[in-house]
Amino acid sequence: MPSTDSFEDLGLLSPGPAGSPVEAATGDAAYVRAMLDAEAALTRAQAALGLAPATAAEAVTAAAAETGRYDVRDLALRARSGGNPVIPLVADLTAAVAERDRQAVAHVHRGATSQDILDTATMLVAARTLEPVLADLGRTADALARLAAEHRDTPIAGRTLTQHAVPTTFGLKAVGWRSLVLDSHERLAAVRAALPAQLGGAAGTLAAFHAFAEADGTTADPDPDPDPGPDLGLRLLAGYAAETGLSEPTLPWHTLRTPVADLGGALAFTAGALGKLAADVLLLSRTEIGELGEGSGGGSSAMPHKANPVRATLIAAAARQVPALASVLYAGLAAEDERPAGAWHAEWQPLRQALRLVGGAARDAAELAEGLRVHPHRMRDNLDATDGLITSERLAAVLAALIGRGEARKALSRASRHAVEQGMELDEALREEPGIAGALPQDRLRELTDPTQYAGSAGALMDRALRRTGAARNRSDEASDADGAGQPRTGRWP
Repeated sequence: MPSTDSFEDLGLLSPGPAGSPVEAATGDAAYVRAMLDAEAALTRAQAALGLAPATAAEAVTAAAAETGRYDVRDLALRARSGGNPVIPLVADLTAAVAERDRQAVAHVHRGATSQDILDTATMLVAARTLEPVLADLGRTADALARLAAEHRDTPIAGRTLTQHAVPTTFGLKAVGWRSLVLDSHERLAAVRAALPAQLGGAAGTLAAFHAFAEADGTTADPDPDPDPGPDLGLRLLAGYAAETGLSEPTLPWHTLRTPVADLGGALAFTAGALGKLAADVLLLSRTEIGELGEGSGGGSSAMPHKANPVRATLIAAAARQVPALASVLYAGLAAEDERPAGAWHAEWQPLRQALRLVGGAARDAAELAEGLRVHPHRMRDNLDATDGLITSERLAAVLAALIGRGEARKALSRASRHAVEQGMELDEALREEPGIAGALPQDRLRELTDPTQYAGSAGALMDRALRRTGAARNRSDEASDADGAGQPRTGRWP
């Protein structure tokens, strides 16, 4: 029988990302994998510059690939002594390397500090996590584009401050959701393409690598010439970034936390953008409104008749959490000295949780958009709920040109009150206004109070918005192709 005392977080209280690729990509095992990748990349980069034997790079890479031998729980418990998981992991990796090549032991973690490895690992985890997120955002945008095109001219009540305002179209509403999704994709793709490796050594000077090279009597080139070229540390930083597939930073960013803050900001924006979609779906799927419905709503433990908008609910929950998590990441910008106490450590869980929540929300948004059920007849019923009052803006403009602005406003106010009190259509009430009855024929009044005939430029706006093809999606695909070919990227961060 399964234990109920397990310490593992299996997603019981986080159904949004549960079972998704993002959940696996951000788990403890994924972080261990990324830290091992960072360690192996460091040794390979040093070997490429003659700062370590090729056999050491091979031994470290092979030992790092044996992920099954590293006990995540044991690493977590031992991390308490040094404050981070890199320290016990390096000890275990060193032992694994020693079994293969005792001479290679000296080149495990050589010259690096724990923050170099964990920051690089965090960027690797983020890069790997954002791939399915970007794919799900693409699915969502495509589904919303289809919805918008199908309902280009489907009339729906525009609502402001909870009340009917003027008519709009569902196509315009759907393409607005798509616009936010594309904005999110663009921001996350840009962040993904610039995620940097981290390497600075103890205080961001890369001095240890110079010291080891001097002690070993090695140089960056087997056959040095009078002009040594670029600085050893800069060459190592470039090589390390290339080995990881991450961007090369201009500076070590131990306390220059722009990459983390920008990632947090893009995640918060995405959560909010998807939250807008969810908020509208939640409102429009209310029983008394009934204009939308989820393709497969969730059930209730007590009320068999219910089909709850579960996907939208989970997205809305994420949208309320990620901004608070991002605020912790922004606070890390005020880190002290060359490496901080507490500020760096405070980022770990909020960033992982933000990645998970946005990943779950993106998956839910794709499923929501692809299965969304639209009910045009309910949209029309709700448009007619105010018996033509929703067209008062149009009437005011037309009547002002005929009888003057002041008189038009007074007549409309009287007719509106009369229509509400007597339960009649607005055009009928207007016909009882002497000044209006003589100014406009009955057919024209009926046309002016038809909410389906007052959509303004909704169709043209929607058409223009649909022409946006999501250039960021193409750029992110190109960046992914370049990464796959082993091409280094140059970042825009410190």
